[in-house]
Amino acid sequence: MTLASASVPTGPDCVAAAMGIAGNLAELGARYDAAPVYPADSIAQIVRAGLHRTFAPVASGGQPFRDDDQRHLAMLDVLRIIGRADLSVGRLYEGHVNAMLLFGWYGSTVQLHALKGALGAGAIYGVWATEPPPGVAILETQSGYVLEGAKSFATGAGGNSHALITARRPDGDAQLVIVRADDPERADLSQWRVRGMRATGSGSYALDGLAIAPEDCLGEGGDYHRDPRFTAGAWRFTAVQLGGIEGLLTEIRKAMRPAAREDPVQRARFADAVAAARTAYLWVRECALRAASQDPDGPAFAQMTRGIVERAGLDMIEAAARITGTYSALDGTRIDKISRDLSLYLRQAGPDYARDCAAQAWLERDPWGPADRLW
Repeated sequence: MTLASASVPTGPDCVAAAMGIAGNLAELGARYDAAPVYPADSIAQIVRAGLHRTFAPVASGGQPFRDDDQRHLAMLDVLRIIGRADLSVGRLYEGHVNAMLLFGWYGSTVQLHALKGALGAGAIYGVWATEPPPGVAILETQSGYVLEGAKSFATGAGGNSHALITARRPDGDAQLVIVRADDPERADLSQWRVRGMRATGSGSYALDGLAIAPEDCLGEGGDYHRDPRFTAGAWRFTAVQLGGIEGLLTEIRKAMRPAAREDPVQRARFADAVAAARTAYLWVRECALRAASQDPDGPAFAQMTRGIVERAGLDMIEAAARITGTYSALDGTRIDKISRDLSLYLRQAGPDYARDCAAQAWLERDPWGPADRLW
């Protein structure tokens, strides 16, 4: 009986499965935050619950959903539930879900069959696109094609079993390549010395000399960056961040003493925090549905949503400090851990640039659409 032998959750049961392991993920998260090491036991919980297969292509053992809307709403709930429990694990899981979607869009029959076998063995994937100059290149040698270069901010480096990486082809296009990600000799976590998101192990991973075959190349050159999927796909990590915001709000409420609950100033702060969390939720949900329909304005929605979630997260961190005082900074508390994790996660690449792109789109037109257009 393999680790991944549990049946794939069906329908809303995938959400119930996430809820079922959330408490364990939160407890394990404290341990991995203190270490910090790859959260193997937390990932094992996800695999045992079958959640590593839920959003894989159906041909690879994934869950068949009624339609794309149902699939994306289930994805939203599972991502935010795992994010509530542990943002580091949520980041790892979101990368895996991203990889499963890329397989579904671009995978060949042979690759989908291979993925089914890998998931049956409990495989977890990441997606690595960030790289130090000059980047990762595909080189042709006398014995075949090899990779040259390294990836940086490679979440799960040395811990995940596989990764989809971008590599520059001889013609200059970016090619998705399937690689092993668990070689400790290639992983370097020495520079991942951070206050939050410690267990993601987002270090560097050397790819020099790694031989690749045609079946390791997923899709065609340029597929990874195709919009609206590429930019609109940011909604998924905002869903994980939303989970952290919701988790922090829950901890603030639990930590409020009777004196704070009787103080109208503190109650007003708490009301603002609730409004921030629910506003972020409504935007992320709308963004998920836009991504499901491949709305051409999905990228503008995702870029605007990133800024809204960022603002909600920063406001929630401030609310935690103002409402709970010194308690919010005590080592070992959930409020402290979530605040540290969230403060780093909200730095996900280029938040100011994303907000500026959203503003330009809204200045040009109202991407909300004809049903409720303001201009």
